[in-house]
Amino acid sequence: MQHKSGFVNIIGNPNVGKSTLMNNLVGEKLSVITSKSQTTRHRLLGIVNGDDFQIIYSDTPGILIPKYKMHEAMLSYVNTAIDDADIILYVTDVVEEIEKNKSYLERLQKIDTPVLLLINKIDLSSQEKIEELSQRWQKILPKSEVILVSAKANFNIKYIFDKIIKLLPEHEPYFPKDTLTDKPSRFFVSEIIREKILIHYQKEIPYSVEIVVEEFKEIKDIIHISVVIYVERDSQKGILIGHKGAGLKRIGTEARKDIQSFLGKQIFLQTFVKVSPDWRDNQKILKNFGYEL
Repeated sequence: MQHKSGFVNIIGNPNVGKSTLMNNLVGEKLSVITSKSQTTRHRLLGIVNGDDFQIIYSDTPGILIPKYKMHEAMLSYVNTAIDDADIILYVTDVVEEIEKNKSYLERLQKIDTPVLLLINKIDLSSQEKIEELSQRWQKILPKSEVILVSAKANFNIKYIFDKIIKLLPEHEPYFPKDTLTDKPSRFFVSEIIREKILIHYQKEIPYSVEIVVEEFKEIKDIIHISVVIYVERDSQKGILIGHKGAGLKRIGTEARKDIQSFLGKQIFLQTFVKVSPDWRDNQKILKNFGYEL
């Protein structure tokens, strides 16, 4: 029996449910999920293996109009994902404007890569509207298959998986068969902490932070982790730390529990806050933070 393997890249606008879909397809919580836009900043691979297949899912940042060099880096991950995909999952939902990213839709019209057009959050709409949306999307991307989805309710996830298996090209595995993702544990530590900040803080604070894991050391049965949370201004540092350190303590307590669950080991977590002025527009700092420019 021939082995199948390929890259299944998930793209679309912010807040349409790409990360929820990714986690459901992989069967693990790899991507951060919140109701805020720009939750996903990096391209993240989630790998599903079978005896005769390997599916390499790729979650990408939402398509946006860049305001900072960081946004340009995020958008470059989307462009790369379109170019190297064996299968594209273009995710939309029942509320977004259909032609929000006209240039990307025109690009998808011209490629030969199979595209599955997923209309997510169908549980929030009527049958009549969903049928109308399906017809409109089919006209825009006539070569794609339109699939109705509720990632939150796990509806049609099995159908998408079966469809992907059929479309996968014959190829040897790209990664060892026990690999779940391309990212190290440090990445997920920083993402868990950033998720807590996205949940608990409003306005500009969640978008102005970057998390750097400076120490990740296992001593006996405990992993000692030291993290720096970078912000852009002193005022943001004060808000993040909170009165008598209450805000930072809450973030650390909640993150530690999730990190322990994710890594399956006891965690000793230290968090510090530092100011790095205008880091989102500083190419050198962005590269140090792991963004590809």
